[in-house]
Amino acid sequence: MAKTNRIKIDDILQGKKTDKIVNIRGWIYRTRSSGNIVFTIIRDSSGTIQTTIKKDNLSDKEFEDAKKALIESSLEIQGTVKKDMRAPGGYELQASKVKIISFAEPFPIVKDQSPEFLLDQRHLWIRSQKLTSIMKIRSTIVGAIHRFFRDKGYYEFDAPVLQPNQCEGGSTLFEVKYYDNKTYLSQSWQLYAEAAVFSLEKIYNMGPTFRAEKSKTSRHLSEFWMAEMEVAWMDLYAITEIAKEEVKFILKEVLKHNKKDLEILGQDISKLEKISKAKFPTITYTEALKILEGKENMDIKWGKDLRTLEEDKLMKHFETPVVVTNYPLKIMAFYKPSDPIDSETALCFDMIAPEGYGEIVGGSQRSLNVDEMTNRLKEMGEKIENYDWYFDLRRYGSIPHSGYGLGVERVVMWICGLDNIKDSIPFPRTILRYKP
Repeated sequence: MAKTNRIKIDDILQGKKTDKIVNIRGWIYRTRSSGNIVFTIIRDSSGTIQTTIKKDNLSDKEFEDAKKALIESSLEIQGTVKKDMRAPGGYELQASKVKIISFAEPFPIVKDQSPEFLLDQRHLWIRSQKLTSIMKIRSTIVGAIHRFFRDKGYYEFDAPVLQPNQCEGGSTLFEVKYYDNKTYLSQSWQLYAEAAVFSLEKIYNMGPTFRAEKSKTSRHLSEFWMAEMEVAWMDLYAITEIAKEEVKFILKEVLKHNKKDLEILGQDISKLEKISKAKFPTITYTEALKILEGKENMDIKWGKDLRTLEEDKLMKHFETPVVVTNYPLKIMAFYKPSDPIDSETALCFDMIAPEGYGEIVGGSQRSLNVDEMTNRLKEMGEKIENYDWYFDLRRYGSIPHSGYGLGVERVVMWICGLDNIKDSIPFPRTILRYKP
């Protein structure tokens, strides 16, 4: 089959190839035969198109091959594009040549199979229209993050995945045998980023993150990707405004490039467009408790962290993401400083997404007080000598600096309107799942 004029299916669906002979290649998405005609829907990475394969238009071998080819068989087709409003997408390809590249065995995935079965077959289920659209949106989100920071003059900075220190709590560390010693998988790039801001000043990173959380909720993964930033000279307020700007930029990029994918996922595009243009409010933790008490009749003791339940109840009263600042100092990580105006709270924030999607961004100013951080680490039972290199950053020209991390899968989950975070990443890793 001639290789000239090979196009993507989406090129046909744009309506510029009507009555032209084209070549496409892809996989059989659906197929059925009736006498001397085979009706197939062919998919490639750009979309799907209905194809009519008639015996009279092909050699006997070509037609018999097309007739016996099962779902997920790969093939090349040459044919004429015809407008047909009855067909999905409004166009049909009338085949004149068919070449089966590989005959598929009976596909193990059929309708109405359990989520666990689909996770077991993830290497095949990733071909589904749903996951294809999610992965396209994820790609746009990741690209938007890189563009956002690079356009603002940030440098991409990579930190080690194998680290000797905890950053977000020792109970969630993954221990790794490192020759004759032991180390841990990264919980965050942050401690190393803090070293880099003394030279580069404005940095960001996209990398894998690991948390050994014994959680089976629809919001948690053991391995996920975090987009983090660290910046010299900025305070808490400044980075919360950057976080708001970043999330809006991501939304606008997805709306620009992935409307078709959002439609496939059944997302409300007008709702997302409204959010992308709206102002995101900022409230304190204490104000959040007052909202929960006054509007949800929830009496939450001050000092208790907001759980999923409290976050969900709070966000019933907002249509956009909300930044919550000044959580209680005692429940925060060792590197988060106290607020000089309210010493019981930390200079930190979470951004919570609407509609029950929870925290999507978290960050803080960084403490500059070695004694305070040392005492916090001792209370946690940490070996202070492991942090001596980190404290050097405060001993040699320390400066105010701040940063945050954006959970890529959480943002994908929210923008795509997913029920479970496992669908926001190609191959999810959880407390119960480490394969395929």
